[in-house]
Amino acid sequence: MAEHKKEIILTDLQQTILSNDLYNDTDNAGLDDWIQKAVDGKINNCWKRFQREWTDKLMNDETFTDPIPSNQEDFVNLVTSREDYKNRKARDDASNLQE
Repeated sequence: MAEHKKEIILTDLQQTILSNDLYNDTDNAGLDDWIQKAVDGKINNCWKRFQREWTDKLMNDETFTDPIPSNQEDFVNLVTSREDYKNRKARDDASNLQE
């Protein structure tokens, strides 16, 4: 996957509301920083769940005998290349077929 860039549009009203609670100067750097940190936090929480779930699955898989990678990129590549891996969309699609 390539880098993903998303533009966020906030109205003046939305900026004013956010600026009530978030430090924000005239250049909106405070809002930009908060948005980036919110996304970073979500990625971090998703990584923790991913790592916990798949470490358990790999440890309990009698057919898996390779070492578990200690770095994030290799771990993700190992898991996402497995036949039993499904991302959220694939899991939801499979669930909808069963209904």
